[in-house]
Amino acid sequence: MLLNINFLDDATRPPVPTLPNLTNRQRQAGHHLRMIHDHLRDNMKTLGKLIERANARQVSPAEIAAETSDMAMVANYRRFGNLCGQHCGIVDTHHTIEDQHLFPVLAQQGPAFKAIADRLAAEHVVVHELLERLVEALNALATEPSETRFTDARDIYHALERVLLSHLGWEEEAMGDALGYFEIM
Repeated sequence: MLLNINFLDDATRPPVPTLPNLTNRQRQAGHHLRMIHDHLRDNMKTLGKLIERANARQVSPAEIAAETSDMAMVANYRRFGNLCGQHCGIVDTHHTIEDQHLFPVLAQQGPAFKAIADRLAAEHVVVHELLERLVEALNALATEPSETRFTDARDIYHALERVLLSHLGWEEEAMGDALGYFEIM
């Protein structure tokens, strides 16, 4: 099951090549990537706090629905959800750009970067599956608040948090500087 995932063990990830003599201009692409990822991290914190408030019975089902509908990532999920209508639009769009443009170009930079691009794409599949499960769990929680629903939402959230934060950090390390170094924009 995805909740007990060991997939993101750094020891199983390809090594990141050192890129010599990076300029500040070349590092800007990696800084931009980190800024985009920080937005995703902030949304995860907000969701985590909401789930904990719901678990502590500090928020009603109506308030859960109202608060999540105001979140950018959930609004985008509703507005732009694709791949069976289950993905958060922001993460899906971000990963689609990476999968269809950045990773193929990165993979052309040699075997080490191809291994990194392949691994990052594989991690996207796991992130999307967990996003689908979290949206389903939050919808179920809003519809029928119960101890089981709270536990399900919290467990899936923590699995997604662990996977997404690990993925985002490693992605920044593995390809942030490479984006500027190889002029992949």
